[in-house]
Amino acid sequence: MRTLLLDRDGVINQDSPDFIRTPGEFRPLPGALEAVVRAQRAGYRVIIVSNQSGLARGLFAMRDLNAIHRRLQDELERLGGRVEAFFFCPHGPDDGCDCRKPAGGLLRALATRLGVELGNVPFIGDRISDARAAQSVGARPLLVRTGLQPLGAAALTALGPVEVFDDLPAAVEALLSC
Repeated sequence: MRTLLLDRDGVINQDSPDFIRTPGEFRPLPGALEAVVRAQRAGYRVIIVSNQSGLARGLFAMRDLNAIHRRLQDELERLGGRVEAFFFCPHGPDDGCDCRKPAGGLLRALATRLGVELGNVPFIGDRISDARAAQSVGARPLLVRTGLQPLGAAALTALGPVEVFDDLPAAVEALLSC
């Protein structure tokens, strides 16, 4: 089975400058859940890889994060899909960990725990840090424009060849048409 890695906020659901703190704040982006299900039906197992610094900042607790992920699972299950695993960095930007994207520690941990070879595995994110994390482990970075931060031309040029799509449904469509 092939693996598809996805960031969460700004890719699957609307992001917020104030963080997604409760299940009620989790709002799927148009067509995103259906795109996840489509990828699964095409033979991909879907794994979420996200920075969740709101935990370190005290903005929400682990039970809140688990409830948000449960809501995502529930919505996907209603459509016939599911996320196989959730991997997240609970640290703040200044904590100096190796699991916070753009570092590749979280992806390496995922590879070890799930037995995934990351070479050329697609990782769809909405930030330059997602693409850099993917590149650091040999995964295939793809970016979507549905996040809060604009994907500037200079930053994209510095990354090298990275495919950019309007949204998750477009990225999954391109992935499945290869």
